[in-house]
Order: sequence, then structure tokens, then C-alpha cells
Amino acid sequence: MRAPRPHRRCRHDFRRLLAMTTRWRDNDVYGHLNNAVYNEYFDTALNQVLIEARILDLERSGVIGLVVHSSVHYFAPVSYPDRIEVGVGVAEIGRSSVTYEFALFREAEAAAAAQGGLIHVYVDRNTRRPVEMSAALRSLLSNLIIETTSPNSHSQEQA
Repeated sequence: MRAPRPHRRCRHDFRRLLAMTTRWRDNDVYGHLNNAVYNEYFDTALNQVLIEARILDLERSGVIGLVVHSSVHYFAPVSYPDRIEVGVGVAEIGRSSVTYEFALFREAEAAAAAQGGLIHVYVDRNTRRPVEMSAALRSLLSNLIIETTSPNSHSQEQA
């Protein structure tokens, strides 16, 4: 059974957008970004947000987020040397897990070229056992919550 095509996100759906530039090595033989690269951009944007908020120290944090699920949907091609922005949002916060949503926008385009999500389970770095998220992390995540929308809520929807 085929899953329904997701609602195409717009820039205004996200409270946090991070500017990036695609890299030459990101292109594949078809002249656009390889599908695996989108998750790298999403992961980089998320880590930048966590590091800037002093939630994550890559070498010393006792609690780290492990990806247990990820997905990406593609709407339009992106290639080097496009300038892009990655929207970072939160769809759901649990006790030890969070569902993030991302969208990748080409410069000056309102609708996402691609969007996806991932689920982090926060664990003790040494034991790899789930732990409750800190108050500081919960506060940051609460400020990134994005509205869940129905497929017909935006005029930007693609057929």
C-alpha cells in the first residue's frame, strides 16, 4: 500500500531556518543532490541548533540523541552550487524521545524542495540506555514546535 504524499512545507512553517551552501561532492551522476545527502543537511542543522543552545557538546555531553528513525520526501531537485536553508522544527516531545521535522528550501523559494524527519531517543552516552530529557532541552524543543497541518491547508501543494 502506498503512503499518501505529505503536505509540502513552507518557510513560514518553521521558527528556525539555517543557511547553508551545497557542496560539489553532494551531486550525484544525475546532476542533483544524492538522496542520502539530505539527511546530512538535516543532521547538521539540528546539531548546530543544539550546540548553539549549549545543549550538545559533541565530545563531553553525558546525554546524546540517537536516531531511531528517519525519512525524506522529495519535491524538487537541488544541486551544487545552490544556496539553501534548512528549517528545523519539532512535531512531538516524549519523555526520552523527540520527533523532529525538517525542510530544505532553495534560496528565495517559499515551498520545500525536500522535507523529512527523524526521531531521536536521548540516551546516556556510556550505557546507551534512554534517559529523561533535561529541562533545558525541553525548553528549546518547545520553542521549535511546528503546527501539524492537513494536506489541503496550503495553496503550495503539488500534485
